[in-house]
Amino acid sequence: MTIYLHPADNARNPGDLNDPSADAEEVAERDLNPPCVLVFNASDPSGAGGLGADALAMASVGAHMLPVVTGAYARDTAEIFDHFAFDEEAVAEQARAILEDVEVQLIKVGFVGSPDTLSTIAETASDYPDVPLVAYMPNLSWWDENLIEPYLDAFRELLLPQATVLVGNHSTLWRWLLPDWSGDRPPGARDIAKAAGEFGVPYTLVTGMVLPDQFIDNVLASPQSVLASEKYERLEAVFAGAGDTLSAALAALLASGTDLVAATTEALAYMDRCLDAGFRPGMGHVLPDRLFWAEPEDDDDEEDPDTPPDFALPPHDTRH
Repeated sequence: MTIYLHPADNARNPGDLNDPSADAEEVAERDLNPPCVLVFNASDPSGAGGLGADALAMASVGAHMLPVVTGAYARDTAEIFDHFAFDEEAVAEQARAILEDVEVQLIKVGFVGSPDTLSTIAETASDYPDVPLVAYMPNLSWWDENLIEPYLDAFRELLLPQATVLVGNHSTLWRWLLPDWSGDRPPGARDIAKAAGEFGVPYTLVTGMVLPDQFIDNVLASPQSVLASEKYERLEAVFAGAGDTLSAALAALLASGTDLVAATTEALAYMDRCLDAGFRPGMGHVLPDRLFWAEPEDDDDEEDPDTPPDFALPPHDTRH
């Protein structure tokens, strides 16, 4: 099944919004630019998630990130200790300034720290109804219990009605969207997609569904059907930042015009490669290597030691 988020006959030519008088040469030049993704997320000093993860993943698959800082984590590679949210006016001013200058192809929302900021983002997104929105819901178990419920309520009521794709781990989405589930089996991806669909979400990517024999399933579903499923072998290490990596890659691929099913498959394959090449920079969890493609091949070790290093940029096809 092929699902296009940007029908060709509705596509806007670059420059239409900000420079309607641009000549053909100027438009052609803008067509060569990478797609731009407006990202609302927090700063993460560990590099596990947040805007740093978004930037590396999106650049790896060929998109340009427009980062709006919504706050900052106090964390290391093992755990999150605290989060300091920006004032919603500071978030709104960041978004307004860049949106008046750059045409964005997609909006991605990660953890933004407060219901007030979610309200600001929802208001901003409502001004761009034709721009797809990827919403990522991380595990919030580290946060103050008194803050989690109002945040989830605001996300559900304000942001989900504008989301094109919701991304989250199976257990996280289950606890959030189906808290009263009483079935004999855990809810499937379509069950969760149906729950998200009640708030207007057309597609949900459910990750980390445990399968027998040490496998993990990742399923893209709509309330009506399962659209794609990718199974991977469970890795022994404990990772931090996998969800940020996946949602960022998916957002970048969709912004480039890739159809939803193909973008999901490619984003999952990219995440799997990042995890397979993961590294441990500190004493905590393993982090995804979002630049695994830039590492030298194994046979490079056999090169003549007198050969000068090659600092050339990777060819464009490595982005995908």
